[in-house]
Amino acid sequence: MAHSAMAGSGWGTTEGDDPLQTAVWRLRSRACWADAAAQLEPVTAAAALQRTALLVERCLYTEQGWADAEDALRTAEALAHSDEERGAAACERGQLAYAATVHGVRDRADEARAALGRAAALVPPGAAGRALLDFRRGLLAENLTRSPQAARAAYRRAHAGATAHADPLLQSFTWRHLAGLALREGELAEARHGFAESLRIREELGYLVGTAPALVSLADAESEPEASRLREEARRLFKLLGGVPTWLARHLAPPAAGAAGAATA
Repeated sequence: MAHSAMAGSGWGTTEGDDPLQTAVWRLRSRACWADAAAQLEPVTAAAALQRTALLVERCLYTEQGWADAEDALRTAEALAHSDEERGAAACERGQLAYAATVHGVRDRADEARAALGRAAALVPPGAAGRALLDFRRGLLAENLTRSPQAARAAYRRAHAGATAHADPLLQSFTWRHLAGLALREGELAEARHGFAESLRIREELGYLVGTAPALVSLADAESEPEASRLREEARRLFKLLGGVPTWLARHLAPPAAGAAGAATA
């Protein structure tokens, strides 16, 4: 379910959900995060957390909307009462601080680590929200701490949790980031497999905003002419969505620079 992975985080699919959740998913998957968030009244902790997750994700993909995300987060924190809700809010605070750091808005790395550490103390192993938390801790290890071994361990825990809780969208993220680590180690076959799985899941779910990054990642592990074909398809989607995610532009401009889609999707 879209809103079950982290008490309203919005990481997942919407099959079987009510019309509201289906509408939120469709808007989110097409990069319309503000419109998706506007569908949700933050009168309960779950709704406030889901709204926050949407607006935090917008920051990550567009490098805009920071004040709106902070406001939504404060509301979610005020409404959180159970350990699970407080842990989910702390997880979103960690992700927002991480996004601000990797995009160079402001160095909030210490805040990101502290918030995700707080979430880890509140969300027990095996809980539905733990997989998303583990994934985000992997992002910190990979992109801020520069510790690929710690990142790999966190991504593997996240992948196992996403599989156990039937969260295919989160699986697409863990596949992609594990494959990215494999690619940097020269494990081309493993990288190709992980990137292909990530792309397959996103296409099946209709997660349009995440499809271009998945195409670029797979292109990095493929040889010509397939690599150029994949990048051209990614360019088409990138333009269709108005240049979102913003950070993908530098990976689509020839010559391609570095590994694909570092920090975000």
